[in-house]
Amino acid sequence: MTARARRSGPVEADPERGTVFHLLSLLLQYPDAELLAARSELVDAVAALPDSPARHELSRFATWYADQPPMDLARHYVETFDLRRRSSLYLTYYLHGDTRRRGMALLVLKQRYRAAGLTPPDDELPDYLPLVCEFAALAGPGTGEAPLRQHRAGVELIHRALRDAGSPYAGLLGALTALLPGLSSVEESAVAELVAGGPPAEDVGLAPFAPPEYLTGTGARV
Repeated sequence: MTARARRSGPVEADPERGTVFHLLSLLLQYPDAELLAARSELVDAVAALPDSPARHELSRFATWYADQPPMDLARHYVETFDLRRRSSLYLTYYLHGDTRRRGMALLVLKQRYRAAGLTPPDDELPDYLPLVCEFAALAGPGTGEAPLRQHRAGVELIHRALRDAGSPYAGLLGALTALLPGLSSVEESAVAELVAGGPPAEDVGLAPFAPPEYLTGTGARV
């Protein structure tokens, strides 16, 4: 559970909504030993949520998550998120692909975190969905959820890819989309374009898609 932002000042947030985002930030991470040791606590936290569409989605996932042997859970996670580009958890990829613009978007996102008094971890890209959800939990609906709204089409594409693959992780993205605004017509078109052609790409003179400091961390799996 390494992808955690640190808060350095007071932040206004909706506690119950923040709890859902915090749970999503944990459950969407690789199930390492620390996370596996906390499974019962996470399941109990889901059960304690007030009734809502997000809780319903989380509950279905938690039932599956609690019963999986650790090796099976780890294998499913890697096959789902690390080996399939359509369900990558790095949001700027869907908006900018492997282009120079992605490096700038990553920098802007990290600066947004710092401006809100949050310090992102050094070993993870700032667009990693669990980290973006943690930011939403800590910074609240306005500032904190802005990156998720900006990348709404990418979130939707991940949700559909997981649902099409029959992965239980689709429930987590279902819970996330239940907290976000519905897709606009422009975003629907963007999702359709992503499905048909994939993210943008540059074939000539392509520099690394992220600044060097973002490519040296052990947690970045892109």
